[in-house]
Formats: sequence, C-alpha cells, structure tokens
Amino acid sequence: MALQPWRKGFVTRIENETPNTRRFWIKVPELNIFDFKPGQFVTLDLPIHEKLNKRWRSYSIASWPDETNVFELVIVLLEGGTGSGYMFNEVNEGSELSLRGPQGVFTLPETIDKDLYFICTGTGIAPFRSMIHHIKRHHILHQEINLIFGTRTKNDLLYLEELRTLETQVHGFHFIPTLSRENWEGCCGYVHAIYENLVHEKMQSNTDLPPAKFYLCGWKVMIDEAKQRILKLGYDKKAIHLELYG
Repeated sequence: MALQPWRKGFVTRIENETPNTRRFWIKVPELNIFDFKPGQFVTLDLPIHEKLNKRWRSYSIASWPDETNVFELVIVLLEGGTGSGYMFNEVNEGSELSLRGPQGVFTLPETIDKDLYFICTGTGIAPFRSMIHHIKRHHILHQEINLIFGTRTKNDLLYLEELRTLETQVHGFHFIPTLSRENWEGCCGYVHAIYENLVHEKMQSNTDLPPAKFYLCGWKVMIDEAKQRILKLGYDKKAIHLELYG
C-alpha cells in the first residue's frame, strides 16, 4: 500500500465522551471522500517537538467509511501526554491539523467465516466500533461477533448506548463491557475470563476448538496477556491480530 501524503484537516466538531475522553470530527477539504478500511488509523503531526518522529501521534479511526470527507477520532487525555494534552488544550472547532492516512492492516478479513472476538481496553474500542457499523451498513455476512470492552469504571465506558443498540440491530453481535474497578449490573473484572469462558462454552457441545479470529487493541499489558491465554486455549498465533498503543 502506497504511503499517503500529508494533508490538511480541519476540526469541525468536538464532544466530550467521558470526563477524560474527547471525540474529534475532522474534515479533509481537498478530498471529496476520505476513504479507508475499518480498523485503519491516521497519523497527526502535532507542533509539540522539534523532531518529527516525536511530533507524530497515531489514532485509530472511530467512525466508518460513509462516502464523506469527515472522520472521527476518540482520544483519551493521558497524564503527562504531550500529544493528548495538545489535542485537549490547544485544538478547538476550526483548528487546522496536519494528517496522513489512512494506514494499517488491522482490518476485517475478506470473508467472515469464523467467530470474531474483538478484545479491547479504553480507546482501543475505536476500530471495532468502525467495523461493526461497517458490517451493519453493508449487510456483510458474518459468524458470531463478541466485542469485549474492558475499562475501569462506568464513567469510562465509551459509546455504551450506541453499542447496546447495535446489539439489537446486528444478528450475532454481542457487546460485553466489563469494569475492573467498580461493581455494576454488567460484567466485572478483566477481559480475559470473558473470552475464555465463551470459547469453553462452545466446546461443551463440541469438543473441537471453535474456529475463531481474535482482534486485540489496547494497552500492551492486556495484549501480551491475551496472546498467551489465546495460545494456551489451543489457537494458532495466526488467529491473533493486534493493534498496540501506549
């Protein structure tokens, strides 16, 4: 895939999603359509350092291809984070950003003939939101899809009502948020026990390992542990696809 050129983008809208997470809509005027594959990311060149490689910040696209030149990013404010700090403190509606993309191969398979496990923490939910909307919009045939979203508290849940609504609209889609630092009406604890239990439940009626692909997006600690656990379940490493951040 050819490397995309740097382009000008303009922030058209900003909304707070949680106390420390913000949604940014960015328009690319030189293009009639900003086309991308769900799961891809863009890189922003932010004026936060003299060295180029320390100015670049990459974010998964949280929206889905819709034949417009506007896309959405969801960004968490990190303690001491110069990139997220700039986005929160210096960027307003109308601000100009330098961006390159789309990039990346963390995308859906051409044919979804196996169960999909989307496992994420924090803003790692962004590419999976894009994928689910894309599947719904184009009526893409698929097997079961489990979106397992781990975060600390209920206040940190992203796109909660939207994804619950998608559960009722997309056959075989299951949205399973889990909280690690707060009790609530949903699942509690870390993401790992959830996908392990789902796999074991399928094996109760059939001792064969159920065909599946695992997509991991989030913090390195979660991804490293998930990789080991999935391999221990008996899956090949080729069944695991990942997108790291942090």
